Amino acid sequence: MTFKEIQDLIKLIQKTDLTEFKLKKEDMELVIRTKQFQKGGEKVSTVAPAPIVSMPHQAVAAPHAQPPISESAPAAPPAPAKADHPASGESETSDLIEIKSPIVGTFYRSPGPDKPPFKKVGDMVEPGETVCIVEAMKLFNEIESEVGGKIVKVVTEDASPCEYDQVLFLVDPKG
Repeated sequence: MTFKEIQDLIKLIQKTDLTEFKLKKEDMELVIRTKQFQKGGEKVSTVAPAPIVSMPHQAVAAPHAQPPISESAPAAPPAPAKADHPASGESETSDLIEIKSPIVGTFYRSPGPDKPPFKKVGDMVEPGETVCIVEAMKLFNEIESEVGGKIVKVVTEDASPCEYDQVLFLVDPKG
């Protein structure tokens, strides 16, 4: 099963009422739990779905850097992403499309420390084009744009941690 197939499966499960999904194939096991997953009758809310993939000689799991959030302490909603246009109104920001992280990990703008960034502000991007890398559990996952347009802002700082569904780039589809 490819990484893209796992991402698509996570998106599909999020649109359903499922709380846990398990898939076992010959040499692989995949477990996806949603925010509504209950363990032993106690409700547990997680920050993001935690896919777990097991293969012979290799195991991949979403890092558990943060403890589960309890019902009594709801997480603060993420701040809305805004472009750096001090003189412009809110209407210009609403036209921008967000490229978000599909996984929890570390955000890298370039394929290596001595290499130029995949994309920088002002660059054009096409659907399917690699815009960055998110490292999760020592696996470097290329993140592809699902939209076309002009990069107007890099929201996340290079080599910094990123969460599932965190905005990485803002794109102007009108270019």
